Amino acid sequence: MNAQEIFKKVRKIEIKTRGLSNQIFSGHYHSSFKGRGMAFSEVREYQYGDDVRSIDWNVTARFNHPFVKIFEEERELTVMLLIDVSGSNEFGTKSSLKEDLITEIAAVIAFSAIQNNDKVGVIFFSSKIEKFIPPKKGTSHILRIIRELVDFKTENQGTDISESLKFLTNAIKKKCTAFIVSDFLDKDFGNALQIANSKHDMIAVRIYDPREVDMPNIGMAKFKDAESGKNLWVDTSNPKTRQIYKEWFANNEKHVKWLFAKSGVDSAHIRTDEDYVKPLVNMFKKRESRF
Repeated sequence: MNAQEIFKKVRKIEIKTRGLSNQIFSGHYHSSFKGRGMAFSEVREYQYGDDVRSIDWNVTARFNHPFVKIFEEERELTVMLLIDVSGSNEFGTKSSLKEDLITEIAAVIAFSAIQNNDKVGVIFFSSKIEKFIPPKKGTSHILRIIRELVDFKTENQGTDISESLKFLTNAIKKKCTAFIVSDFLDKDFGNALQIANSKHDMIAVRIYDPREVDMPNIGMAKFKDAESGKNLWVDTSNPKTRQIYKEWFANNEKHVKWLFAKSGVDSAHIRTDEDYVKPLVNMFKKRESRF
C-alpha cells in the first residue's frame, strides 16, 4: 500500500469511526468507564439535605456556620489498546478480514476515549511485543494509531496473549482501562489475564469469522496455517472431518468464555459479517448497569 492509499484508508476509517463515536459510543463510554475516584473541588455553604459527613469542620469553625466539601469525579483515564496482529487475523470470508474489523473497533474506542479527554496508548502483539505506543491525548495521536493499524507489518505470525498482558502490567504502572482485541486462538493466557485484571480494568473484544465456526464442504482443499506457515490437505467433503473441526472450535470458544468469566473480564464477541455496534453497545450497557 503506497502513501496515498494509506491516507485514503485512514481518512475513510476516521470518518466512519469518529461519526459512530459521536453518535453512539461516547455517552456509553463515559458511563461505562469511571475515573480514578473523587477529587476535592471546592466548599460551599451547607444546604438542607446535604450529607452531614461532607461537612468541612475547619471552614465551618472559621466562619461559625456549616460548609460542605464538594467532590468531582477524577475523569481522566488512561486507555490501552492491546491489538493482536498475528497471522490468523488476516483471515476473512465475508465482508471484511478480521484485521480490518479490529482496526475499526480500535478506532471507535480511541475516538470515544479522546472525546472524554482520556489518554490512549497501543500495544501491538503477535508471539512477541511488536510495538508500543505510549498513551497520549489528541486527535493527531489517534490518527497516528490508525495509520499504524492500517499499515502495520508484523515480524512474527504466532500469538502469545500472555506476553502482551505481562508487558501491559509492567509498562503501565497506574490503573488503566485496557481493551484486548483478538481472535483469542490461544489457550494459555488465563493466569496472565487474572493478574492483569487485578491491576487494571480489562475488557476483551473477541473477533471471529463464520467460516471458523463451520468448515465448508468444498471437497479436497489445501489449508494454510497463517501462524505456523504449514500447509495441509483436508477432505472437507468428509462429514466426520467437518464435525471434528466444528467441535474443536466450539470447545475453544467455550474455554475462552470460561476464562473471561473466571477472570472477571467483560467481553464482546463480534463476527466479521455482522455489525459490531450492537455487541459493543450491549457490553457498555452491561457495565453501566453495575455503576
